[in-house]
Amino acid sequence: MFKIFANSWKTPEIRNKILYTLMIFAIVRIGTLIALPGIDTAGVMAARQNGGASVATTLYSVIAGGANSGWSLFAMGIGPYINASIIMQLLTIAIPKFEQLSKEGPDGRKQLQSYSRYLTVVLALIQGTGLVYTYQNMYLVHSPLVYVASVLCLVCGSTFVMWLAEQITAKGIGNGSSMIIFINIVSSMPQGAAMLYYTIVGGGAMGAVKVVAIVAILVVVLAFIVCVNSGERRLPVQYSTKMVGRKQAGGRGTSMPIKVNTSGVISIIFAISLLQFPQQIAMFLPNKGATLTKVMEVLNMTHPVGALLYVVLIFFFTYFYTSIVINPNEIAMNMKKNGGFIPGIRPGQPTSAYITRVVNRITLVGAICYAILAMVPILLQWIFKINVGFGGTTLIIVVGVCLDIVKTLESQLLMRHYKGFLND
Repeated sequence: MFKIFANSWKTPEIRNKILYTLMIFAIVRIGTLIALPGIDTAGVMAARQNGGASVATTLYSVIAGGANSGWSLFAMGIGPYINASIIMQLLTIAIPKFEQLSKEGPDGRKQLQSYSRYLTVVLALIQGTGLVYTYQNMYLVHSPLVYVASVLCLVCGSTFVMWLAEQITAKGIGNGSSMIIFINIVSSMPQGAAMLYYTIVGGGAMGAVKVVAIVAILVVVLAFIVCVNSGERRLPVQYSTKMVGRKQAGGRGTSMPIKVNTSGVISIIFAISLLQFPQQIAMFLPNKGATLTKVMEVLNMTHPVGALLYVVLIFFFTYFYTSIVINPNEIAMNMKKNGGFIPGIRPGQPTSAYITRVVNRITLVGAICYAILAMVPILLQWIFKINVGFGGTTLIIVVGVCLDIVKTLESQLLMRHYKGFLND
């Protein structure tokens, strides 16, 4: 891995992409330190510390930009864009026009992407209005102008982060949205380490035992994540021999890899976003009442009902996203056109049914693994009574993005190696 990074740095084109990505990382982190107009940042941070934070809120804020960035220009981060992507994927299944656009190649996907951008602005406006409303008693200047300016700043900040993510995807290294979430998580890790340190200092010997147990669990979780990310089921595929002119073509055997969890961490992020939706709606209500307060308490992931709903949503989005990415009918049809078949399975519909059965089984295993990993911070809070804002979910994102970076750099190096070979 270190050799790949060293060789990438020696290649001017790849080095420029790395520097471009790092520059955007710096812009994102600087944006999380720019306060909204008229807000008392000390009051917001004091209220956050006195009121505490649940695992769900902490995890979502870490993904958005950091636990103490709720008062900043990038307070919503990439969140509205993720929510817009969820809605657009659901609409692609429900609306025939969107489904047709998704099948029209790059032009259709480009049109859907533009719809996602517009929807991001709308969601950012709604979420920003609710977020500023919760901070209205902490403004230094109580003025409608300050309220409107803060909402506009939040909308512009979220839209700007979306644009930065697209720039990373186009000109940098890796997927932009994942990279921005990655840097936000990495930037919050020192705060998590400091929390563990104060646990040792405040808890004495018992606190040290808790920290050692948590670190050991996270190491095991890290190894488990690597195994799950690299796990795949390879279906053998055989191609029949056919005559092309005067030569024989085909007759070779290959394999079709199916990852243990095709959706990856996307299913977890979607589940968190959906669980946070009632809290976003509650921001607009001045008097929540006992019923709504109880509902929000039950939907919290630290509550058994909320934790169960969290796991159910992970399973749902895992199967939903996998069904979008993997189309057994299309795979079987393309395989039949190219003269390929799975040994022991007839081409056509039997092949499609077989692939569907294999995908469903392996997706079940992946969903179970990722649900267990996502429950790690919640279980740590239940067992050790320590609010852990990082754990299985954040480690999944960090490890997944790191592996994606290595694969991207390796492919870039391979492409330039072939290019130089041809030039020689």
